[in-house]
Amino acid sequence: MAGSDEDPRVAELRTAVSRLRRELAAHPAEFPDRGIAEDELACLAAMTVTGSPEVPRLRRSLLLIAGAIGSVSALGRGLSEVRAAVERFGSPSR
Repeated sequence: MAGSDEDPRVAELRTAVSRLRRELAAHPAEFPDRGIAEDELACLAAMTVTGSPEVPRLRRSLLLIAGAIGSVSALGRGLSEVRAAVERFGSPSR
């Protein structure tokens, strides 16, 4: 969004999550943890609406998504994009 003060990391995360959600919805195969991946992607999408997602929650969702769809090679690129977007937020503060 030109002229917006939105954090570009949030915009990148929103785009990556949206893309992976579409890819997952179009993927024909059912697998046991598909619902978990869908739920966590919905959580990530919701976090981008607030504009300031919590890093620990981002990382937790990423781990759950990776565990749920990590073995589905057709979704590997989308998962990598989400992971890269989450990593741009840095490490959680302690």
